[in-house]
Amino acid sequence: MQMTLIFTLASLAVPLPRIGVEFRLDRAQVILLSAAYGLTFAGLLLFGGRLADRYGGRRILTAGLLVFGAASALAPLTPGYEALLAARFGQGAGAALVAPAAMAVLRSLFPEPATYGRAMATWGGLSVLGATAGNLLSGVIAGATSWRGTFAVPVAVTVTALLLAPRVLPGTAPGPGDAPNGRSLDLPGALLATTGITLASFGLVLTDAHAWGSVPVLAPLLSGLALLAAFGAVERRTADPLLPPDFLRDGRRALGLAAIGLTAAGTATVFILLSLSFQQQRGWDELRASAAFVPFAVALLGSGRLAGPLIGRYGPGRVTAAGLGTAAAGLGLLAATGFDTSVPYAYGLLPGLLLLPAGGALSFSAAAVLATEGVPAHRAGLAGGVLNTAMELGPTVVFAALLTLGGDAVSLAAAAALFSALAVTVTTIRARSRHTHGSRLT
Repeated sequence: MQMTLIFTLASLAVPLPRIGVEFRLDRAQVILLSAAYGLTFAGLLLFGGRLADRYGGRRILTAGLLVFGAASALAPLTPGYEALLAARFGQGAGAALVAPAAMAVLRSLFPEPATYGRAMATWGGLSVLGATAGNLLSGVIAGATSWRGTFAVPVAVTVTALLLAPRVLPGTAPGPGDAPNGRSLDLPGALLATTGITLASFGLVLTDAHAWGSVPVLAPLLSGLALLAAFGAVERRTADPLLPPDFLRDGRRALGLAAIGLTAAGTATVFILLSLSFQQQRGWDELRASAAFVPFAVALLGSGRLAGPLIGRYGPGRVTAAGLGTAAAGLGLLAATGFDTSVPYAYGLLPGLLLLPAGGALSFSAAAVLATEGVPAHRAGLAGGVLNTAMELGPTVVFAALLTLGGDAVSLAAAAALFSALAVTVTTIRARSRHTHGSRLT
């Protein structure tokens, strides 16, 4: 299901220009339609994780599937922009319940740390694969039918999941102290976090159409940051906070979340910039632009299959650093050759399109293990919410920052530098931890 959620996030990327023409949308409306799913997804994830820990993973998973499935079924039937926008917001709200609840169920299915670590490595690989599949298949489906056909995949998967869930998933119980008649849900914290993340993300998204110092960008961005600051103050005074402060103090978890956010951002940036380059500079149609990423998907699958055994042998810290370094090399090659239309695809773009996913799958899988190691069962939903928040906010924050640097090649070169810097940080902290504490980061 995680793969389907990320697939849905990326599924309108290629057919979005066609939707804009059909509904006669201006640039701001196109941007909001593109961002709607991710805004509610990212904004509600922490609250979704809290609900999963409080009421049980399977119960919240089922509720989320119903919301996600209903919105997905209504989306292709929408007659105009406003209805489609509402459906995308609804999909994101349902996804924000499904994602952390699925991780809570996963924790109950694999209670042993070793098996849970392997499951999280697989989860990480599937998340990156979902984004890739969304970009690839959306062009194929839209070209063969219409953009409305792209919603068939989430509808079919949701119906299947709803039919199978009662048979194959355990009825997870709420965590200690989290019974419905127990502590509060921290509704003030949930409201501040949701509104703050949504507004700040929307402000960053608008940098694609407006200058950083403009009112359309600064008003939601600064309002969102102010609400997030208030959220931090409220959480320090709340007896049962939505996001316990100690949850992010673990160095391994912080590194894992940073790697997840950066890997998601790097992958999304490459897809967006190269897809536009293929269609606008090279003159390729939607189908050919999607086909150019097929080797990307193959490398992603191959590397994802190797991730689990490598993590088991070398530990998540080493594999995260190696994956980040490999992805940085791929980004560097794409920065050097990807936007030069005189460079042939086969030996100009292809090496970078193989190295980036190979490293990205390794770093994402290993970072997912780092970010969830040692999380108790009653916080599995919280871990899922935080993990998915990092994955959603990473592309928004990093992509908006990279766009300010100028050209597309410069943006990818800067992304390569960020990947390299984080790889060095993971290696350094791991070595320092082993030296000073006599324990390995892994």
